[in-house]
Amino acid sequence: MTRGDETAIEAPAARRRRRSRAPGGRAGDGAVTDDTGAATGDTGAATGDTASHGTAGGGSAGGPASDPRGPAVRSPADALRLDEIARTRRLLPMVLGLCVAAAVALPWIGGDPRAKALLYAGVVLSSLSSLWLHRITRDDAHGYTNLTVAAAWLSPSLTIVAAILYFGPFSPAPILAVLAVYLIGLGRSRTVAATVYGLLAAGQAGLAALAIANPDGVHSLVRADYLGLREQIIGQALVQAVLAATLFTARLSRRAALQAFEELDRAVRAIAQRDALIDEVRADLDRAMQIGGRGRFTGRRVGSFQLGVVIGRGAMGEVYEARHVDTGGEAAVKLLHPAAAGDDFEQRFHREVKAAAAVASPHIVRVIEVSPEGAALPYLAMERLRGQDLAQLLRDRRRLGKRALVKLAREVGAGIEAAGNAGIVHRDIKPQNLFLHRGDAPPDPHGREGTWKILDFGVSKVFGGDGTLTHGRVVGTPVYMAPEQAQGKDVDSRADLYALAAILYRALTGVPPFRGKDTPEILYRVVYDMPRRPTAIVDVPADVDAWFAIALAKHPDDRFFTADELCDALEAALAGALDDDWRERGRRLLKKATA
Repeated sequence: MTRGDETAIEAPAARRRRRSRAPGGRAGDGAVTDDTGAATGDTGAATGDTASHGTAGGGSAGGPASDPRGPAVRSPADALRLDEIARTRRLLPMVLGLCVAAAVALPWIGGDPRAKALLYAGVVLSSLSSLWLHRITRDDAHGYTNLTVAAAWLSPSLTIVAAILYFGPFSPAPILAVLAVYLIGLGRSRTVAATVYGLLAAGQAGLAALAIANPDGVHSLVRADYLGLREQIIGQALVQAVLAATLFTARLSRRAALQAFEELDRAVRAIAQRDALIDEVRADLDRAMQIGGRGRFTGRRVGSFQLGVVIGRGAMGEVYEARHVDTGGEAAVKLLHPAAAGDDFEQRFHREVKAAAAVASPHIVRVIEVSPEGAALPYLAMERLRGQDLAQLLRDRRRLGKRALVKLAREVGAGIEAAGNAGIVHRDIKPQNLFLHRGDAPPDPHGREGTWKILDFGVSKVFGGDGTLTHGRVVGTPVYMAPEQAQGKDVDSRADLYALAAILYRALTGVPPFRGKDTPEILYRVVYDMPRRPTAIVDVPADVDAWFAIALAKHPDDRFFTADELCDALEAALAGALDDDWRERGRRLLKKATA
């Protein structure tokens, strides 16, 4: 069970169906294999002393997501509802069997013919009601509503009253009333439970009053003429007390079960959050073990630069610390691995060169020099960054403060906007590709000082063209991927803004917005689920829930259209002063997500 999210308890059958029909997980283009969305592809651009400077090549998972059917449990109340439905399914055959037994036995028993006829009618209606309820709970659990439950229980309740009339208020027939009150009392609707209890208690009390006041006027099979008036009244008072105690016990049992589910849910979520952080640390350690020390090209000259130690490594190539041979200026030089030449990797490399060079922004890593076309060893020289990437910052602090969060949103949003103005979609915005450049200043553990820069345009795409090597496959990092991107559809800058919002969710709450056991499960949650509301995780205004409902909306048209809109609304939401129009839109999306 996951999250993030939306960590949730899920029906096993539904979970199996979902995994079997969720988006495929075929790797390609630097496919993502880590739960948290950390890519295992190439290391991107220049790195600082403490962190790898980006990861290239987002994940590629096979085809678009499909919508499997099956009731997913999103809350403890949902779990109890499914338990109630399952209990009802098991109970219905027993009710039908009891109705058949009564229909067979009644002809052989005497008693008042009119009371017997009423009981016969009740048995028939109860049988039909049970068959109808069985059909509803079998074909569509969504049809199991308070109204259908009330309608289904009306006939059995009246039948029990008819049985008390026929057999007598002093017979064993009231035991059926006790059983019915307990079973309906375990259900989710207090109104239905109270109605059934009131009907049965009133029926029992009324018939008992008639039997006590006029014994000869009630022709029941079991009579209590041998009891005195006081004993009869006390006996019936005890029956009423048992009925009331039964209802109270049933509601108390439901409340205790709900509290137990909630405690279990909280424990599962806490474990999932811990596992998510462990996964992030493991991914960072894996990347850290791949860098540092001499590389195969250390000491060589490439273009205008003398190469030093390796500061980044991936499937597509290596990143070296370098110095300009004339000026001595620092740089980071990314080399395409010779084994990758002639493959899709080479095209991706040249796409990164063109994309990064085409965008002029202080919040996108600056290109200094590129290899000439047809070079035997393609390279890209970029500014040397020092500091740490967001992944390491979040590993050290887990969460960012409001000031740092807004700074991150504004500066990365400005970079996304600049790329969008140049007709480029990054498609792999994630913590490892966001670098807080501090220069020679000491690292800022709070993330409030320095300049955020976007790295690695290796899987970027040009608007309106076929500027992609993925041929309809899904690229990116699943946990931060927009739903339309996860489905293999065409994307624009709103997909990058969605990814930024997913990162802000991680930075604010301390947990990723979506988690899963594998890539298909994560992609399914991205396409069909909403993450857990931030107010349920951290102490923030309710406007923050509305903001994330918009920023992480499933349809691009429901989201913020520009980075400025997104950032201005975020700053207002964190202060509890979200614009009324945005607040209303967010509430509508939240309501739609929980419908």
